[in-house]
Amino acid sequence: MTASCQRHLRDLDEGSARGLSFDVGKAKHHCGFFPAVLTVTEGIAEGKPFHLLPWHGFVVASLFGWLRSNGLRRYRMAWLETGKGQAKSPLMAGIGIDMMGYAGKERSEVYAIAGDKDQANVLFKDAVAMCRANLPDRDEDEFESLESRGDVVIRGTGDNAWRIEHPETSSKFQSMASVDSISGPRPYAVLADEIHEFKTAYSLQIWKAAIDKMSGDPLMVLGTNTPAINQIVGTEYSELFQKVVTGQADDDSLFGFIARVDEKDRETIFDNEHAWAKALPALDVTYPIDNVRKRVNTARLMLSEALSTKRLYFGIPVGTEGFWTTQEAWDSCQGVVDEAAMVGLPCWLGLDLSKKNDLTALSACWRGEKAGKPHLFVKTWYFTTKAGIHDRSRDDNAPYADWAEKKLIEAVPGATIDYEFVGAKVKALDDKHEVQFLAFDAAKIGDFIDACGRIDFPTWRFEGPEEPEGTGLKLVSHGQGTRLVFVERALCMPKSIEKLEDAILDGAITIDASPVTTMCASNAIITADPMNNRAFDKKRSRGRIDGMISIAEATGAAHNEFVAPASVYRERGALVL
Repeated sequence: MTASCQRHLRDLDEGSARGLSFDVGKAKHHCGFFPAVLTVTEGIAEGKPFHLLPWHGFVVASLFGWLRSNGLRRYRMAWLETGKGQAKSPLMAGIGIDMMGYAGKERSEVYAIAGDKDQANVLFKDAVAMCRANLPDRDEDEFESLESRGDVVIRGTGDNAWRIEHPETSSKFQSMASVDSISGPRPYAVLADEIHEFKTAYSLQIWKAAIDKMSGDPLMVLGTNTPAINQIVGTEYSELFQKVVTGQADDDSLFGFIARVDEKDRETIFDNEHAWAKALPALDVTYPIDNVRKRVNTARLMLSEALSTKRLYFGIPVGTEGFWTTQEAWDSCQGVVDEAAMVGLPCWLGLDLSKKNDLTALSACWRGEKAGKPHLFVKTWYFTTKAGIHDRSRDDNAPYADWAEKKLIEAVPGATIDYEFVGAKVKALDDKHEVQFLAFDAAKIGDFIDACGRIDFPTWRFEGPEEPEGTGLKLVSHGQGTRLVFVERALCMPKSIEKLEDAILDGAITIDASPVTTMCASNAIITADPMNNRAFDKKRSRGRIDGMISIAEATGAAHNEFVAPASVYRERGALVL
């Protein structure tokens, strides 16, 4: 919240140089629309005029008061992120009614969207209820609503209402689950609720493209609770708007209001009621504090409730239940790993090949120093196929196509991954860096070796210290299950996971920050045998975990140099008794 306010004040001083101005009259007009025309339809203020809460007022005044030099509204997209129960949906519904027929736009089209039709209808039903409610300051015996006096026409009865029309301006307001439901939308306003529940960004992108094609000053408003780390769409949008409101990125068309507790409050948030209002701006105004206290009391007793309470009520972006390590620990090891700066350091590779067209991950782990102490640096490259990428994005709840455009994934031609592309990357790393060996999952490794041969990149499989060495890059098998291999320096997942966790908890590793890697980490689930030997469980994991497997392999490899012990007989010869 503070950053948004600081941005507003900063732009009041500096915005004119960028052609921006704040029209107090327009801000007051649209803020005044709510209590003048709309009535609260539920909660402790039910039946009263819709007086905007302070945070509501800041949002509405900002969206409608800020103008560009051509007189059109500055903002074309808004992000509203608060804890639960802060009246985001009624606010967005009111904005939709205003923009449908009261903002001076003829043939205005307003759409409420969400991940599914039921969720989209939550916001839309708020709008319907306001249009059917007694107008502000009317007595019960002189009932008059926007519908009854003909200002609006509502198609459908009761909970089955499906469209609101404003005859005077030939405008409409309706809910949609996705863009596939309609043909050729020309939106003046798109109100997207519960963004943290969106599985892919595809529908948002289609609606945003429709907004961008419209002349004038259309608006897209995105409302959400703080997304979990594995809710990729919400996380990426939230991070974008955080950068904008804090000045890390410049985009005068984006407005963000993000209500979260401060990082310093996170550890003690259940006991620090004074910090709760930072994420709950309607606390004890329209949202009783006892509601939160009851939730917190339950959260103290159950880990799963604690995680969801921290995220949904206090804006702490914790991972999902079952996250293989703590969110704080994972965040602490994220950073930038510059491949060029790693030249000259010993390097180990980890490879997890997809069986067809899913996701292949290749990780490099360099061993160097940081602040005078031993430190590991890890970077991962991902491969998938262009064919079917949108279908896989939908099925995996991951924006592969977006990531491919941003060069976070290499989308190779064809319906299956051609391992020559992977081999070429391994060869480039081997040519440039001091690669000791590559650790691999045995599945499909024969196809990878054949692909390397086709690009004239020699490789050989390590079969044990007593076997002769080959020519080219050494390839070492890495066990994937919970079976603990007791052979000295052998690679297995229980040992590699232990080494990776130790490095993370000790602050001795930097993992190159990537949303693809974070997705893999948030999807990963650990399984253990009776002796607590642990491995990643692919069957129970929530989605693709290939990056975590390759990272664990490379990290484990960096602790296992496979130097054959010198024979005692070479030092002193054979003893004769």
